[in-house]
Amino acid sequence: MSKSTVSRALSNSPLINEQTRERVYAIAKEHNFQINMPARRLSMKQSNTIAYVTHAYCTLFSVADLFTLELMSGITAALYDNGYDLLLVAVDPYDNSWAAQHLETGKADGFILMTSTRKQHHIKLLAEMGAPFIAWGVPHPKYHYSTVTGDNFTGGKLATEHLIGRGRTCIAFLGGPSEELEVQYRYDGYAQALKQAGKDSDPALVVNSELWGSSAAEAMRTLLARNPAMDAVFVNSDMMAVAAMNVLRETGRRIPEDVAVVGYDNLSIAEQCTPPLTTVSQNIYLAGRLLAQNLLQYLKTRAVTHVTVPVELVVRQSA
Repeated sequence: MSKSTVSRALSNSPLINEQTRERVYAIAKEHNFQINMPARRLSMKQSNTIAYVTHAYCTLFSVADLFTLELMSGITAALYDNGYDLLLVAVDPYDNSWAAQHLETGKADGFILMTSTRKQHHIKLLAEMGAPFIAWGVPHPKYHYSTVTGDNFTGGKLATEHLIGRGRTCIAFLGGPSEELEVQYRYDGYAQALKQAGKDSDPALVVNSELWGSSAAEAMRTLLARNPAMDAVFVNSDMMAVAAMNVLRETGRRIPEDVAVVGYDNLSIAEQCTPPLTTVSQNIYLAGRLLAQNLLQYLKTRAVTHVTVPVELVVRQSA
């Protein structure tokens, strides 16, 4: 019996008849034979591993990055269902060699791009080299690649409409990095809600920051210095909102009596805040599953997909 026949039988190939397959299985069982999966993957030029790409300056697996943890729970569940492993890759935002290194050495079959630092640069890098990848966020119109994103425009609009409906008249926007398309779409939703209510968006009420707490806290202090009479703020992530609420309390402002706060993401910590945080939910676990499933589909079919996960407002005591 040839090596190829044995290999096909153990792989349940339809090219092998049932009698031969049963004979191979019996011999394999008798000799306690097991397939060497690393060797098999190497011969097939397939690692069955997907790389989750974030930036090297990010602190992972801590309460400070609950979004990543909750997203990864969906990703790992979907990869497990399909027989794939997850490799965590932290890249220098200015390094252009990481993708080629991982593909050429066979470490990964494809990438889930999550980095929030110079993400557009890395999208350009991956798209131009033809690497298999999917990105969390709004698709860049210039490049052909798969994406999963939340409905950022609707999320920004829902948050702002809610604050307007609660009678707030001086509503600030505390956004993430201004170059990110998701942040721009959330701002567009914020501005549209103000416009429909007969209000103009005021540049003095808009400040952008990085996604971590210290940067968001400084941005909140800037907003308060510019606008002492502000009575509401829409913050672009729940973790940023926690930092913003700490600043509000430090400056003697009550939440929501003096300043109402709406966050974004509906992370598990939102319900545990003091007061519990009103926020925009975008079903992070589902988004993670879709990122993994659609990348695996691309690897098999080369079908490029764009999925927008619906959002909803979850009202709690902060607004």
